[in-house]
Amino acid sequence: MSGVDLDSLVNVADFERVAAERLGAGPLGYYAGGAGDERTLRENVAAFERYRLWPRVLVDVSAVTTRTTVLGREIEMPVIVAPVAFQKVAHPDGEAGMARAAAAAGTIMCLSSIATTGPADVAAAAPGAARWFQLYCFRDRGVTRALLDEAVAHGFEAIALTVDAPRAGRRERDFRTGFRVDATAPAVAAAVGSDAVLTPAEIFGLVDPALDWEDLERLASECELPVLVKGLVRGDDAERAVEHGAAGVVVSNHGGRQLDSAPATIDALSEVVEAVGDRVDVLMDGGVRRGTDVVTALALGAKAVLVGRPALWGLAVAGEAGAARVLELLREEVELALVLCGAASPAALTTDLVRPGPALGGS
Repeated sequence: MSGVDLDSLVNVADFERVAAERLGAGPLGYYAGGAGDERTLRENVAAFERYRLWPRVLVDVSAVTTRTTVLGREIEMPVIVAPVAFQKVAHPDGEAGMARAAAAAGTIMCLSSIATTGPADVAAAAPGAARWFQLYCFRDRGVTRALLDEAVAHGFEAIALTVDAPRAGRRERDFRTGFRVDATAPAVAAAVGSDAVLTPAEIFGLVDPALDWEDLERLASECELPVLVKGLVRGDDAERAVEHGAAGVVVSNHGGRQLDSAPATIDALSEVVEAVGDRVDVLMDGGVRRGTDVVTALALGAKAVLVGRPALWGLAVAGEAGAARVLELLREEVELALVLCGAASPAALTTDLVRPGPALGGS
């Protein structure tokens, strides 16, 4: 595979275009696709076009910082790497390369339960880096407990419990390509007792669909790490999550990959912030492609955003170096948006800086 001049790729869309050229039809469909008619997948991105940044002027922005704090951890920018499964399918650097890229950017990498590199190996690849662990509760609770124990033992700082995937959404691109995962995922191998090659739907069949609020409360009380609930869009669900021990929530619709016609996460964010934003950190993912998207979400009350596909496109294009470049591009864009909004830091972003408006059209 020929190299690429990373400096010639000037935004996330450029990386997505090159990644699409390099990935096979199966992996590309898996990473890029959504559920059903992909309405929510498209809406996650399109919804940002309905928000306007309403900048202040004559503010001293000679010294701007993108630093923020999430769950007590200071990070260099309000962008966290979201959990994405099977990263070695995209590039041999896989999750280890992604962890090093996140560490170089001074931010957090959240490792998927169904990663192709386990928690111990990721920790060894990026020692000292900030790491979270995304957790699916498997039907085999022994597998779940082993994953948790490994994450705790190797310095992961929080658990992001995904609650919107009791069953895989209808991801029709995977059906068309016949995509199956032929890269070994340690947790999947443990759950099935072999290195079987499975479809994404078969892998999600290993997840326990009976997970409920009592399970969340038990996890939050027994786990020594803070637990975030990832995958809600309702304010009342956010309130219940906090009541049952959640240290934070992630407004998410699984990147449009679960329930099609669910709301865009940027549209759902304000309801969740109003419900629990004065008690816990509220984060969001879905549709973030620009620094202005990040600033919009922060002004609406998010403490930080998570990005999955953008970082994955970087990894697919050039491994660790590509992922690192995408994160740096986003940091640069966030900094510029802060300057032009008249905000010297993420903490200076307030709701009056965002107003609704008609869609501006294509990016």
